[in-house]
Amino acid sequence: MSLRRSRAVAVALITCATFTDLVAYSIAIPVLPDLSRKLGASPTMIGFLFASFGVTLLTISVPMGAVSDRIGRKGPLVGGLAALAAASLLFAFADSLPWLFAARLVQGAADAVTWVVGFALIADLYPSSERGRVTGIVMMGTSLAIMVGPTIGGWLYELGGMRTPFVAVAALAAIVLVLLLWYQVPPQHAEGDIVPFGLILRVPAIAACAIVVVAISGTVSMLEPVLSLHLGTLGINPARIGMVYGIAAVITTTMHPVIGRLADRFGSRQMTMLGLVLAACTLPLLGFAWSYGSALALFILTAAASTFIITPSLTYMGEATSNAGVRSFGVAYGLYNLAWGAGLLGGPALGGFLFERIGFRNILFTWAPALALVTTLLWRVKSERPQTTAATARS
Repeated sequence: MSLRRSRAVAVALITCATFTDLVAYSIAIPVLPDLSRKLGASPTMIGFLFASFGVTLLTISVPMGAVSDRIGRKGPLVGGLAALAAASLLFAFADSLPWLFAARLVQGAADAVTWVVGFALIADLYPSSERGRVTGIVMMGTSLAIMVGPTIGGWLYELGGMRTPFVAVAALAAIVLVLLLWYQVPPQHAEGDIVPFGLILRVPAIAACAIVVVAISGTVSMLEPVLSLHLGTLGINPARIGMVYGIAAVITTTMHPVIGRLADRFGSRQMTMLGLVLAACTLPLLGFAWSYGSALALFILTAAASTFIITPSLTYMGEATSNAGVRSFGVAYGLYNLAWGAGLLGGPALGGFLFERIGFRNILFTWAPALALVTTLLWRVKSERPQTTAATARS
């Protein structure tokens, strides 16, 4: 097979695309608040600006997944990278708040397309027995983006001013876009019926996977505000709090490929259940952190447990879809992205609400049984082909 049609090249391009997407997302963290204030935004308006990303993420994920099922993966992926480059240039040259909001909305749409269609392409090209390994490679690249994005953004901002970070991201997106145009997507390997979103959601294994994704996304995002607040009460300064997240990210980055291979060997559903059990066990321990060192060690355990859920669940969504006798991977991963976005929206809000009323430790003791309940749900579901799916799709 030529290089232009190689599966390995497809994985490399998807990794580059998701890496660029997350660099664009994280690079805005140190830059956007300052840019917004210069354009007259209040703290509340800045919060709305950051939140607007989720609006298009939630609304675009499933429709674009369905579109890619019908017209192919390459066009939507190229469009997603073009949208990301356009959003970055809008950020760079925005001279009013409406333009900033427009850029953020386009960025959310680009994120939805890149992730949904990218993982759908992986599911097209690789059988279930190999998807864990490939997913682990992609997730390692994206975790690296989370680590370096804010640093690159701050450094470029200091070096060349407000526009420089966004222009750099636009250039990177353009390079990946050109490579995607050059690449020829191989014929799809999966066989089966392309079915609509409603029927996909009726497959028990797919619905259970979506619930798992809401649970882990909500857990990760819940911790982001309340852990920082709790560590502040222990006298840990913001710089050291950042180090807690940074060191944990380094460790989890190296874990993704290993866990992906374990999912291939022992089963993605089994590994996801193991991760849920580990998260339910380690999460309450975080409430007993009494110092910087203990907080770092306990958070690493919690972050590692979440890695045992995220990578296998991505693989499990593809496995559950193919085992159902369909090949609507775009819709399935659109549902995955939708579930992840729902967790991102609900987790911090619920965490902040509970933090004020019952405290950090009690939140974690309350949250852990919910993860155990989701584990039970996944345990009771099997990835079997339903008798009615194909027939209903053809009717």
